[in-house]
Amino acid sequence: MLELAAASRDIDRFYLDAAGFSQWSATGYSYFLVGEQKRMEQTKSRGRRVSILGLWQPMAGFTYGLSIGGFDSGSDIKMMDAQARQAAQVLQATGRSRVIAQANGPIHTSAAVQAKQSEWEAQGLYLFFFAKDCAEMNPIELEWQHLKKDELAGRMFEDELDLAYAVMAGVEARAEVQGHTVERFRFKKE
Repeated sequence: MLELAAASRDIDRFYLDAAGFSQWSATGYSYFLVGEQKRMEQTKSRGRRVSILGLWQPMAGFTYGLSIGGFDSGSDIKMMDAQARQAAQVLQATGRSRVIAQANGPIHTSAAVQAKQSEWEAQGLYLFFFAKDCAEMNPIELEWQHLKKDELAGRMFEDELDLAYAVMAGVEARAEVQGHTVERFRFKKE
């Protein structure tokens, strides 16, 4: 039903999800001479993960924010508040609502997030939750796979900053291939 409404241009459809990256990216394949042991140089420390919270509108745009470590419901609320403001403008100008399909994870279903839903709906932003443990239903998962396999595979980074820059460059490269816009969302401390 979500696909049908989007196809008829009644709604603007987005997909939201988070992913994580470590300083040591897995290699997809490698070559070594027969009889030699496979070995790879590694950085001295693994460091912390760089996490990305992405909001993808197929064939149109990608908005994302980065964090060292992970995200919590406060981060989710900040991004959804910004989306609700944009949704209100689109609703007023075109009559179209914005629907964000996402996983049923704790940061998206917390009491704090649930308390904001009626406010967001009044602005034209609606949340759709995939069934639990069904991450493969969310098309943004393919974006994460491409980012990891095509842009970062087999690379190692000295620190979280180098990794974050590589993730940003990877997002830009994916956008260029797909022909959509990219916007980096900044989770400002309040």
